[in-house]
Amino acid sequence: MLFNSLEFIFLFLPISLFIFFFLGKYGYHRLAITWLVTASLFFYGWWNPRYLLLLLVSIGLNFFIGYTLNQLNSPVRKKTLLILGITANLIILGCFKYANFFVSSAADILGINFNLQNIILPLGISFFTFQQITYLVDSYRGETKDSKFVDYCLFITFFPKLISGPIVHHSEIMPQFADKTVCQFNLENMAVGITIFSLGLFKKVVFADNIAAYASPVFNTAAAGIFPTFLESWIGALAYTLQLYFDFSGYSDMAIGIARMFGIKLPVNFFSPYKATSISDFWRRWHITLSNFLRDYLYIPLGGNRKGEIRRSLNLMVTMLLGGIWHGEGWQFVFWGGLHGAYLTINHEWNVLQKKYDLKTDNWLSLKLGWFITFLAVVFGWVFFRSENMATALIIVKGMIGLNGLLFSTQIIESGLKKAFIDISILLAIVWLTPNVQEWMGKYDPVFNYEKVKKLSSNSLFWSRLQWQPNQTYALVISVLTVIALLHLTKVSEFLYFQF
Repeated sequence: MLFNSLEFIFLFLPISLFIFFFLGKYGYHRLAITWLVTASLFFYGWWNPRYLLLLLVSIGLNFFIGYTLNQLNSPVRKKTLLILGITANLIILGCFKYANFFVSSAADILGINFNLQNIILPLGISFFTFQQITYLVDSYRGETKDSKFVDYCLFITFFPKLISGPIVHHSEIMPQFADKTVCQFNLENMAVGITIFSLGLFKKVVFADNIAAYASPVFNTAAAGIFPTFLESWIGALAYTLQLYFDFSGYSDMAIGIARMFGIKLPVNFFSPYKATSISDFWRRWHITLSNFLRDYLYIPLGGNRKGEIRRSLNLMVTMLLGGIWHGEGWQFVFWGGLHGAYLTINHEWNVLQKKYDLKTDNWLSLKLGWFITFLAVVFGWVFFRSENMATALIIVKGMIGLNGLLFSTQIIESGLKKAFIDISILLAIVWLTPNVQEWMGKYDPVFNYEKVKKLSSNSLFWSRLQWQPNQTYALVISVLTVIALLHLTKVSEFLYFQF
């Protein structure tokens, strides 16, 4: 079931909220939590009931391992069990997500013709697998001793974030489930939640789905072996850059908004990433919960920056390569991860040179130059991320550097150059010049630990005066945006990150 479907908006969500608060009103906190687990499993099973069994087995196995880790006193046994638990999770993930890739790559290397039947990727397996790994690590550290099975089920299956995150930490959300006031209806939570959900829905169905009309033809044409020109390649790359942002940040906003209606604050996942002035800054703003996971559970355990410059660069490269592989099967994801590993390494070496020679880079010109270079680097990276394979990506990259000619024709992009230029310019202006949803809702703590990301805000006096307020004017604005978004719900449109 999609967040942007009529059955979710007008049936599943209202019924789930009504029963949850009805049980809470009469003091049945545990029943309300159990109801939320049931609703979440129904939500997941709506896509394919067969994979409910996989999800339930995974939950049972990890809860048992976590419980055992909390009981063991021997450090050696605890570490062994932790390694076994993480390995089991990664094997399950690998079998479903990468079996076809590994087999086809091996067949290519050996020169034989052999293919596995396509294995259907269970929805959200990457996200709930990572989340259960965080639980095992927290259990190893003795931080989950009071966990109850039903609470753990909700921690994994809570439907607003089950399919595509945000990836939440045990300590961020379990205390909120345990709070008995969570199932008491709260008007402010409902108003804030509906507003954030509506803005996310608008970003997805109005911005992301419409700008995709410029990206898909260019990438599909390149995949067919036809070479797009300079202008066509840039339109396709910029359109996908915007589509991906509005699609995934729209989904994250909808997840945060739905959770807030239930009284739960999820962590922020996006904070104006295309305003970043360096690639390190970009990864502090893009898919924040995944970045934090890779940092806390991979980069730092590898040694982080504690073992010298060379080892730090190696750790960065390994972390980003695995981050790329996590996103999907195919050499293009490996290359994309390696490319960002190289970007980050260069960025850190530049920081070292700045300190060594006392270079001043906090002036306006340096910041704008840093922002421009960062944005271009990210756009080039997205070409590999979006392409079906390396050959397709290289065709578009050649076009972007002018090797396929400069002309523009309406054979690939039927709406014409002028309309494409205007639409892309408007969305670029929105991502560069306007506040994000969290900034706009800042007075009402829209996300968990908002103060931590608030420091990334531009603190514009103009926009701060237009912050959201629970009044008739903003109710009217949100109502109009919601109606426009609902009128765009004319076809099934899955979120891009569902494939990961």
